[in-house]
Amino acid sequence: MVASQWAARPGELRLPDNEIHVWRAFLDDERASDHHAILSEDERARASRFVFPRDRNHFVASRGILRSLIGRYLQRPAETIDFSYNPQGKPRLRDTGIPIRFNLSHSHGIAVYAFSTHRELGIDVEAIRSEFTGEQIAERFFSLKELAELRSVPPEKRHEAFFLCWTRKEAYVKARGGGLGISLDSFEVSLTPGMPETLVSTDSGRWMLRSFQPAALYAGALVAERGDWCLRLWDWQPGAR
Repeated sequence: MVASQWAARPGELRLPDNEIHVWRAFLDDERASDHHAILSEDERARASRFVFPRDRNHFVASRGILRSLIGRYLQRPAETIDFSYNPQGKPRLRDTGIPIRFNLSHSHGIAVYAFSTHRELGIDVEAIRSEFTGEQIAERFFSLKELAELRSVPPEKRHEAFFLCWTRKEAYVKARGGGLGISLDSFEVSLTPGMPETLVSTDSGRWMLRSFQPAALYAGALVAERGDWCLRLWDWQPGAR
């Protein structure tokens, strides 16, 4: 897993072809009112459907931060960003002439965002919950090899292993843009804590898998198209626009 070397936001935001940028944001530190005005009408409508205020505020903040980041990369007002969605719900910029690709995920108050130029990618984050027993989920969705590896991990590490596996699988599915059309047991990832990340799939030559730690007791994973790229980790600051 990539060490958590999260750097302060740079003054000039550039996205070279040989870099992939991952940002983290702590949504509980954000005021939803600071982001609500830059959302689109459909995003506001989606926000209004959340039953619990905390979930609604997290959604508003996560989408507002996404818009602010894209706006900074493109040097455009955040409210002018226009998204389209594939049939599985993966967002992209409606203007197909813009080379930026992006993906986002949030879990239990932390959001992560990935940006690249031209490369398809997917990102996922999950809170590692020690009280969570995921073996029944693993039996349903993991491959036989993954399930055997999970059972070989010491019990005190098994919950971490489950979430390492889950984030890596979700990041791959999101990178491909396949949603529920890709069976989670049709490919394999490694999951033992402290061991290198691996991805085995029919198209694994196309992708590179990297894990990172968004914060203590969180797991994060990024899958992006291969090439000569390096990963940069940036820290979003509350109130930044």
